[in-house]
Amino acid sequence: MTVASCKGQGARARRPLDQGPPDHPTARPRDHVTTRPPDHPITQPPDHPIGIFDSGVGGLSVWREIVRQLPHEEVLYFADQAHVPYGPRPLSQVREFATAITRFLLDRGAKVIVVACNTASAAALHHLRATFPQVPFVGMEPAIKPAAQQTRSGKVAVLATPATFQGALFASLLDRFARHVTVLPQVCPGLVEQVEAGLLDGAETEELLRRYLEPLVAAGADQLVLGCTHYPFLRPAIERIVGPAVQVIDPAPAVARQTGRVLAARGRLNEGNRPGQHHFYTSGDPDQFARQVRRLVGDEGPIHPVRWEGGVVVAR
Repeated sequence: MTVASCKGQGARARRPLDQGPPDHPTARPRDHVTTRPPDHPITQPPDHPIGIFDSGVGGLSVWREIVRQLPHEEVLYFADQAHVPYGPRPLSQVREFATAITRFLLDRGAKVIVVACNTASAAALHHLRATFPQVPFVGMEPAIKPAAQQTRSGKVAVLATPATFQGALFASLLDRFARHVTVLPQVCPGLVEQVEAGLLDGAETEELLRRYLEPLVAAGADQLVLGCTHYPFLRPAIERIVGPAVQVIDPAPAVARQTGRVLAARGRLNEGNRPGQHHFYTSGDPDQFARQVRRLVGDEGPIHPVRWEGGVVVAR
């Protein structure tokens, strides 16, 4: 992997137990994006890229599934590691980050934006759709519906950030799909940081996971929803702790399917016969990010460092 320059609630919910190239050939100049009227129509052709963003490497779990299901698509992945984690931040601040990153990805020709972060989806998805009404967005939401449908014990556990639980989206999911089950929300301080550090196993990660998971198993949960895109990278350790009686649900495959449906409905699926090329952007340390990408999903494309300047994402 190379490091490149960018230039050129109805349910009974308990309280948580613990608190292309960097410039696509047909993309508009960045200055145009920062002044684009909110209702400017986005009509990118099928060969333009999918844009994905997260606070860090967690969204790579979604990237991985999109690349698997849509192998001909070019994908731009943005990791806002200058601000990771998003979970403890004010929702208004997360909205500001999400808006600036969306503009950056649209500048590079993105034809759809996948908000591969549960916190950003809860904080900003409605705002993004209102700000960019002609842009198709796909967001993350905890997989409450399938968990509520499949539970035998009537108890569903959800691992997520405080911002996800505080958002209107989570309350809406409970009201629509979980009226007749008990939902056990569990915040997990430290897990995002463990994944960002590449500590997917080991004593410290095991201790954190046991602290969060064992009370849920003891409470009788038989469905465990991974409500943060970082958590699928801990799935082997999670499954080892909760045991085979608990089904672990990762929403990434459903998000990839929805992305394909959104593109197909707009006639923007890339149906070429060549594998898509992928580009990665980070507002953090590009060399460290390259190592993270290599470890988590393999060596799949160049890394482009960016920085924040006056609330705008710019190339380094």
